[in-house]
Amino acid sequence: MFADRAKIYVRSGKGGDGHVSFRREKYVPAGGPDGGDGGHGGDVIFIVDEGLNTLTDFRHVGKYKAGDGQEGGKKNCRGKDGDDIYIKVPEGTVIKEFNSGKVIADMSGDNRKVVLLKGGRGGNGNQHYATSTMQAPKYAQPGQPAQELELTLELKVIADVGLVGFPNVGKSTLLSRVSNARPKIANYHFTTLNPHLGVVDLPDMKSFVIADIPGLIEGASEGVGLGHEFLRHIERTKVLIHVVDAAGTEGRDPITDIYAINAELANYSEELARKPQVIAANKTDAIYDLEESPVEQLRKEFGPKGIEVFPISAVSGKGVNELLYHVRQMLDGLDEKPTVFEQEYFPEMALAVSDEPYTVTYDELEQEYVVEGPRIEKMLGYTNLESEKGFAFFQGFLKDAGILDKLEELGIQEGDTVRMYGLSFDYYK
Repeated sequence: MFADRAKIYVRSGKGGDGHVSFRREKYVPAGGPDGGDGGHGGDVIFIVDEGLNTLTDFRHVGKYKAGDGQEGGKKNCRGKDGDDIYIKVPEGTVIKEFNSGKVIADMSGDNRKVVLLKGGRGGNGNQHYATSTMQAPKYAQPGQPAQELELTLELKVIADVGLVGFPNVGKSTLLSRVSNARPKIANYHFTTLNPHLGVVDLPDMKSFVIADIPGLIEGASEGVGLGHEFLRHIERTKVLIHVVDAAGTEGRDPITDIYAINAELANYSEELARKPQVIAANKTDAIYDLEESPVEQLRKEFGPKGIEVFPISAVSGKGVNELLYHVRQMLDGLDEKPTVFEQEYFPEMALAVSDEPYTVTYDELEQEYVVEGPRIEKMLGYTNLESEKGFAFFQGFLKDAGILDKLEELGIQEGDTVRMYGLSFDYYK
């Protein structure tokens, strides 16, 4: 069964805790602290696998966890890093945060490998906290916690051109004639149960990829019929070929059909409805003795809207080349860059700024203000304080979280020292 949607849970590795220990050797009278650092947790990494074309594998496995970092040891021994986990997906997979539906990564174009979740950083051993006034620190930094997310994976096929239209209008027949694709063809509705791709090669012209999208019907955007499952596959296409039964062999009016399908496209996405279209008036070999040709009716209706109408017979091949050359010219006039969905959800920022607690106290012995807590530790781990942008972001965090207000309530003055785990800095407004 074709699978183009899946829900999974991913978790990065927890950072290993720093170690507390002291050198105790016969001929080393003042060995001092020698607790090693914890290892870093493993990352969650998505990569494109050219051999995959569905998300079927994710129906059997729904949880993916990277390895945890090991705790540090004595004699400054650092803990082993946790193993990364690599999750293989087909090209065109869009990764979304499950609850919000926002895009985290689009595995297409140049995005062949994405580190989705970073493993927790290993904690510092007590060797890092020795000072002139505290030569035997009994504190080591805990490893950062793992990150976890529920994700929705959506496969959106990568094609230049999409074939849309009601069931049984000849889309599969047209695809099989113009490319090497061999979709199922029969004289009943919904013979196509999943998208089919084919490559169209034209003499002296650049080839393009065409996709046969399962038949749409009225109400498809609201979940009626089969087509609603595959509307997402048209989103990357640049041009739509709207295939209609010009002969009316199914007893439907082709003009009404086009308006009905276009309404479903607009209900699903306004951007989708604005894509350039061309009409393929199929089954012209079955038109007999009509006062006014249905093709001419289509041209009168849609010509003023800028939509070309091409009479074709997918069975005999009549008129198909003219349609394909016109589509190639349409593509040449458009942006050749593949459609890539922009990132909307940033896991590190979303997971770093949480409601976890923190404390602001004054250390009388060291004469320092101390800010601690899971929220602070997590923020320090995800922010590069050495960069101007990162430091500005961290300052904004201190203000927004109310930490600066709490420091002022405790009576902090300019030039006083603020300590946050292994970092110390002077306070200035």
